Amino acid sequence: MSPDPAAPDIGAGLRPAGQDQANSPTHVDTLDGVRALAAVAILLYHVAMQTGAALQDGIAGALLSRLDVAVPIFFVLSGLLLYRPWAVAALHDEPSPRLGRYLLRRALRILPLYWIVVVVAVIGWSRDHASDPRTWGELLSLTQNYDTSPWWNSTGPPGLMQMWSLSVEAAFYLTLPLMALLLTRMSRTGQDATARAKRQLIGLGGFVLASFAWTLVQFSSVGSGYMQLWLPRYWVYFAAGMALAVVSTWMHTAHEDIRLLLARRWWVCWLVAAVAYAVAATPLTGGRYVRVLNLTTSLLQQILYSVTAIGLVAPAALLPPGPGIVQRLLGNPVMGYIGRISYGIFLWQFIAIDTWYGLTGQKMWTGGLATNFAAVAGLTGLYAFVSYQLAEEPIQRRRDRMLQAFTTR
Repeated sequence: MSPDPAAPDIGAGLRPAGQDQANSPTHVDTLDGVRALAAVAILLYHVAMQTGAALQDGIAGALLSRLDVAVPIFFVLSGLLLYRPWAVAALHDEPSPRLGRYLLRRALRILPLYWIVVVVAVIGWSRDHASDPRTWGELLSLTQNYDTSPWWNSTGPPGLMQMWSLSVEAAFYLTLPLMALLLTRMSRTGQDATARAKRQLIGLGGFVLASFAWTLVQFSSVGSGYMQLWLPRYWVYFAAGMALAVVSTWMHTAHEDIRLLLARRWWVCWLVAAVAYAVAATPLTGGRYVRVLNLTTSLLQQILYSVTAIGLVAPAALLPPGPGIVQRLLGNPVMGYIGRISYGIFLWQFIAIDTWYGLTGQKMWTGGLATNFAAVAGLTGLYAFVSYQLAEEPIQRRRDRMLQAFTTR
């Protein structure tokens, strides 16, 4: 299972009052670095599971087994980056983003390369089902999470087992405008940006509570295990990212002093994230691998993964621009490039794992972690690089021209 489901574009939408949108910054290098870290972490997680390293007793196995926290990190990033234009509009009492442009941008960002990967995976590893219209329909429409009697035995067919999280992302994309509309109406009565920000955060707290309520229902007598693959289970992460978008907009508008304080104490956020991750690696959040969660371990996982993700992302999202340790660690060219191709890393990783294990004849839960990770990372990186050059980048250039034409109508 995995992440950069959306690889959302980084559009800032942050500006002091009175500054024109067109002159505002449009890229945050450190967030690309966070995306790169999450992409590598989820790839390492899947290889650690495949080799069985994450199933071993001891601290190393425990830490490896919780690297799926990268999925919530991607969800927090999506909430932050995609909601930020709505947060800016709400706090400054300006028109909201155009719905048609937003949906077209999302569709053109995620679907073309995803469809290519689906075709490769089904033809290469699930040929017996290649003539099944239902299989194609569910996979191509990203609705496979809602099939409660699929023919596959995991979270997806071979080569596509991580795509459950992309299905969750797609559901978030479709519901985000409705969430934004509700939050904007809640905050409209605020007299200034601070009052509107507080109302936005209260509304987002409601989505967090709804996420926990969903977990309660999931483990009730009327619940189902499939509910864990549906959007409400993950609202807590998306809402956390949306809250960061609100806070970053509010701080940028009127509270630069808080950002400067954070610049001196950024390491506190990462320390809190590390502690939360260490606690999550204990049996408090359940066993290893396909672990059977109960209500308590599931709720604890949601809480601890939320703290980990927020603590990691917050300094990159909230720090003022300029040189510093966070910028050097996350905003350097290497991390930036990995971040740019991270969507391909997400999409191709199980095809790379299955290809490598097929070539070497290894069985699942066998093999050395270091050797297999190096090989799988090399294959995944190669697939991601080629698909970025031949598909992603050209499609994004054409998308930008289409959106420009769409906007000028």
